[in-house]
Amino acid sequence: MTPRHPLTPGRASTASAALALVLASAAAGGPVSAAGGEGGDVPPGTVVYRATAQFTTAGRARDLLLHPDSKKLYVGSDDLPETTEANESGLHVLEPADGKVRSTVSQAPGPTGTLGRRAVRQLVAPLPGDGAVFVYPLRGIGTAKDGDAAAAGAWVAGGSVTDAAPGPTSSTVLVAQGSVLSEVDTATAAVKRTLTLEGGDRFAHDRARGTVWFTDFGNRRMYRVDLASFTVAATVELPAGEGSAGFTEVDPETGAVWVGLDASVVVHDAAGKPIGTVKGGAGADMPRAAAFDAATHEAFVVWQDTGDSSQPGSDGDGALTVHRTRDLGEAARPVVLPGNHAQLGSAAVTVQPGGAALFVSDPAAGRITRLERSTSPRITRGPEDRTVAAGAEVSLTAQAEGIPAPTVVWQVSTDAGRTWQAVPGATSATYSFKAAAADNGRRYRAEFANAAGASRTAPATLTVTAADTTTGGGGTAPTTGGTTGGTTGGSGGPTTSTGTDGTAATAGGTGSAGGSAGDSAGGASGTTVGGGTGATPAGGALASTGAAVASLAGGALVLTAAGWALVRRTRPRRATG
Repeated sequence: MTPRHPLTPGRASTASAALALVLASAAAGGPVSAAGGEGGDVPPGTVVYRATAQFTTAGRARDLLLHPDSKKLYVGSDDLPETTEANESGLHVLEPADGKVRSTVSQAPGPTGTLGRRAVRQLVAPLPGDGAVFVYPLRGIGTAKDGDAAAAGAWVAGGSVTDAAPGPTSSTVLVAQGSVLSEVDTATAAVKRTLTLEGGDRFAHDRARGTVWFTDFGNRRMYRVDLASFTVAATVELPAGEGSAGFTEVDPETGAVWVGLDASVVVHDAAGKPIGTVKGGAGADMPRAAAFDAATHEAFVVWQDTGDSSQPGSDGDGALTVHRTRDLGEAARPVVLPGNHAQLGSAAVTVQPGGAALFVSDPAAGRITRLERSTSPRITRGPEDRTVAAGAEVSLTAQAEGIPAPTVVWQVSTDAGRTWQAVPGATSATYSFKAAAADNGRRYRAEFANAAGASRTAPATLTVTAADTTTGGGGTAPTTGGTTGGTTGGSGGPTTSTGTDGTAATAGGTGSAGGSAGDSAGGASGTTVGGGTGATPAGGALASTGAAVASLAGGALVLTAAGWALVRRTRPRRATG
């Protein structure tokens, strides 16, 4: 049984530190929610991403990949300029839970095949089972997995690689060298096909539809390339502007292409028709990375501040926004990313399938932030009104679901729900206590809370009635009848006998008459007339109703009269004459 709740209205209550924020908002009730509760500080089922860890073990992270098979976090990094005692460039393999470094692959072949320390600029695709395909300066295409002493790699002929993506086959990759798009062999970097466009340097591959979207930010347009023919199939105009270029990504589920442009993201469908524009961040924030999750149908966009305090709206902080891919609406509350700006490179993002966790890089600070998904509690069961007698045991039950599993605190109101206070120690789904008369009219509710917010059940009212102090039904049970009342009577003289019900029986003459009268009187006091031994209520028959007492009095009068008549009949006659 949980500790008794306070009986004094207005007594200050205490709560654990984890629920301090919850209890601070408990005094004011919210609107009734569809789930049957009274609401809370956020609507039930609200999705929130919160930072749970930060890793500074992988240098200046330039790209991130959460491997779908091995679940390891791969990080492509440059060296941090301020750490002159160490060079952190290379391919780092981290434990995604705590950022612990499993291994670092820092060596990769140069243009002549000589191994040397190489930075990793972009992670292109996961290798089956474990490992990654990546791009390293200036034209290197490398492959490596956790524990390798050095990466395998080859150099592409031509200019510096500006972007890369998985190729149409498992053994090839697509690379952009400025406005030149090529399909190259992963192991040898041999060019299989090439296409020169009017401009651009960034693109995205829609493998499901055999399409490449190549963005020409300078001319504000996209080219849709058909990979089967390796030719331009269409040209799509982008909104006019003079701002900076961001990213080009394709939602693999819908085929929609998302382009970070200036301070917004423009979205076109798989055919190139405009769908809408996504806004996010604050002030001068710019969209710099995006990732998609097919399980939740959501897009995750990282916005970076310009890092230029002379620009209006620049505050040095970035943001993460989450959007539904089907209507572009907000799917989670925006998250501020302190200090994430674009002065030392663009951020990167990778999402765990199902969206339970994601990772965002901050090149300026040399850190990776792990964020976890939380869902505010939704009430699935609330307590019900109860009516009990004083002294009876009361059990109230409530349930809610959320991520992570919410904690619960029971609250009580002594003023019809105007104010609420926590019940000390009542932190289980079921709250049990012994009802007291002072509890009559009190209201009880449960407040569930987790990292995403708090939700409260509708209140239940407790009605306490007076305790039942009688036993045996309050004098309605059978009593010992008159079978034992007046069993003896004097012969020729008045005799008094007492029945078990406490009624005096007076008789004269033969005992049988006195006994019969005693039987009648004794039976009149019980519920079973004519005798038999029954249970006697507490207090005896004389503690019964006034009607029973009147019956006893009447019986006594009849008995007295009968005895007088017998005395007269048996008295001897006087002799005459």
